[in-house]
Amino acid sequence: HQISDTRALIVYVIDVFDVTGSEISSLPRFVGQDNPILVVANKVDLLPKLLNKNRLKNWLQAELKAQGIKPVDIFLTSATHPQNLDALLAEIDELRAGRDVFVVGVTNVGKSTLINQIIKTSTGVKDLITTSRFPGTTLDRIEIPLSDGKHLIDTPGIIKRDQIAHVLSDKDLKYALPKNEIKPRTYQLNLEQTLFIGGLARFDFESGERASFTAYFENNLNLHRTKLAGADAFYEKHVGTLLTPAPKTATPLVKHTFKTTEKSDIVFAGLGWISVPAGVQVSGWAPQGVSVLIRKAMI
Repeated sequence: HQISDTRALIVYVIDVFDVTGSEISSLPRFVGQDNPILVVANKVDLLPKLLNKNRLKNWLQAELKAQGIKPVDIFLTSATHPQNLDALLAEIDELRAGRDVFVVGVTNVGKSTLINQIIKTSTGVKDLITTSRFPGTTLDRIEIPLSDGKHLIDTPGIIKRDQIAHVLSDKDLKYALPKNEIKPRTYQLNLEQTLFIGGLARFDFESGERASFTAYFENNLNLHRTKLAGADAFYEKHVGTLLTPAPKTATPLVKHTFKTTEKSDIVFAGLGWISVPAGVQVSGWAPQGVSVLIRKAMI
């Protein structure tokens, strides 16, 4: 809210692997309707390299428009494997037009990692800001002076409770959240088959013709196919053993049912998604409090 009283450039960092989970709803209302918003889509290195970058930008534009955001530009990058930081810095410098820069985003989008890379590129100082895979590491605003006396300000990450990270133990976070380029896994599913995503989520194919479903999750996360008829009992018997990782506390999986009219993604907030064809009915299950959503297919 304090940002809305200033004249500034807003750098809105989103996690391109978890676009819905990294949305800040009503962002323009918080940061001021007149302040320009530059969207930095981070973690692009997690997506398959074959993905057309212009198509991805168009897809993001449509997603952001649905949130009421008209960015001045969308910049694709990776904070952990930076290749185009000089171009990002030049764009920020041009767009800010002598104003302060506020960097905003939800927890775990790589905001502080990105700022560390910017500091390293411009000053040579490494790891000035504490970064972590755990939500809520940046607890106060951090001001970095710019050459003209203005500042680049890292703000604390907004905590979204509907992300999978909040139901995982610290140990299991590294097994569930992707670190390298995702290798899509495609399954030919018959009607009434189920896919378990570790012990964290479940996907049911409930009506439609036999079809291909493509899963986008951390490469080491175990996916297990079984029959829908015995899926409840299978989960109760094997969660925490065959089906790992599992939620840190015994949490029931909650069912969310969708009918598709176009090729769509069923998104498990913070965990990944399954691409499904048009004309089917499917259900996604996730621990209580974790969102399961449908969107137009990204890929």
